[in-house]
Amino acid sequence: MNKLKAYALQERGFDTVEANHELGLQADLRDYGVAAQILRYLGLTRVRLLTNNPNKITALKNYGIDVVERIPLIVGHGENNPHYIHIKKEKMGHMF
Repeated sequence: MNKLKAYALQERGFDTVEANHELGLQADLRDYGVAAQILRYLGLTRVRLLTNNPNKITALKNYGIDVVERIPLIVGHGENNPHYIHIKKEKMGHMF
């Protein structure tokens, strides 16, 4: 439900980070503990991770998963997303 509320705020001009903060939330609430548990269950303790989000790397490392390589995701820059990409990079530290 909060995601829908955040989208409504974004339609009013808030960026993704501002919308979450307006709702009293952190910019990114995801937790990767379950993902780390699944990886360990499968016998994996080292991964090559497809991501632009440095927080995912840190989180998995904190859960005992060694991220041996980050493979960047190629994100299309279209007419509808330049502001979103800018916010992800500048406010959330994403690596493009």
